[in-house]
Amino acid sequence: MTQTALITGASGLLGRQVQRQFLLDGWKSIGTGLNRISPPDVIKLNILNPQEIERVFDEVKPNVIVHCAANRFPDSCTADPEAARKINVESSRALAEAAVARGAFLIYISTDYVFSGRPGEAPYKSSSKPSPPNVYGQTKLEGEQAVLDVASSKGAKNKVVVLRVPVLYGSCHEPQESAVNVLMAQLWSAQQIQDGQPKTQVDHYALRFPTNTQDVGRVCRDIAKLYLDPASVDRDLPEVLQFSSEDQMTKWEICQTFADIMGLPLDNMIPLKPTEEPKDGTVRPYDCHLDTSALQELGVDVGTVDFKTWW
Repeated sequence: MTQTALITGASGLLGRQVQRQFLLDGWKSIGTGLNRISPPDVIKLNILNPQEIERVFDEVKPNVIVHCAANRFPDSCTADPEAARKINVESSRALAEAAVARGAFLIYISTDYVFSGRPGEAPYKSSSKPSPPNVYGQTKLEGEQAVLDVASSKGAKNKVVVLRVPVLYGSCHEPQESAVNVLMAQLWSAQQIQDGQPKTQVDHYALRFPTNTQDVGRVCRDIAKLYLDPASVDRDLPEVLQFSSEDQMTKWEICQTFADIMGLPLDNMIPLKPTEEPKDGTVRPYDCHLDTSALQELGVDVGTVDFKTWW
């Protein structure tokens, strides 16, 4: 019997690829979105409305829900923490309650920003103590706690999993969907800068581990298959998992890679190393490298496409 996957945020950078990976594996794969919808593949769902969540769950009857929808823009979360909590925490709790009540399995997509990223601390294991440096990381951590609390309070063993991932890249409609893709757009824009105009500054301090959305989609599918396997019912499976590529680079090094691929000069871009923490902006961590050993111990493939090769 064909199993059904429901992907929130399926009109976004990650959700599109997660939905596609389940579809390619023979699942009935349905996405949800708020604005960019295209029934029957992507249906409308306002995840801020618990009644609407329940209605969609009862119509679709998913075996697994992958919750990709979130406010994942750190500056936006800093500007409006209350709105960030509504979508990153409250909607996640409502989704978990609806999923657990129907015996479905939920994967909550979280972030490496739940960790402080202070120099010398990484790599972080899934059991490492979180310490978010900003509102975005804090609300995603509270979202983790919310979905796991629902599972615990209902005695729903192996029914909710948190999957932390780092900065993502991949096929997208607009470069702004990804902090990595947008650097390619900045490289193109920099070619138009005239003599005397300010050059584009690019961070050459924080370490990033850009991970492809197709790989994340595949890992979500593999986790779902493992946790839904009848043979896993009595196993003590982890509640928190982490996935990341091992391609370590700063944003400046990403731009250097793009320039090399495209044959474009970097004359109008300059590397920037901040001298101090921002006093009024959003603190970005230095290194949040995620340890993937928990996934490996489950036998899940943690291999990733090579960054330069994909581009």
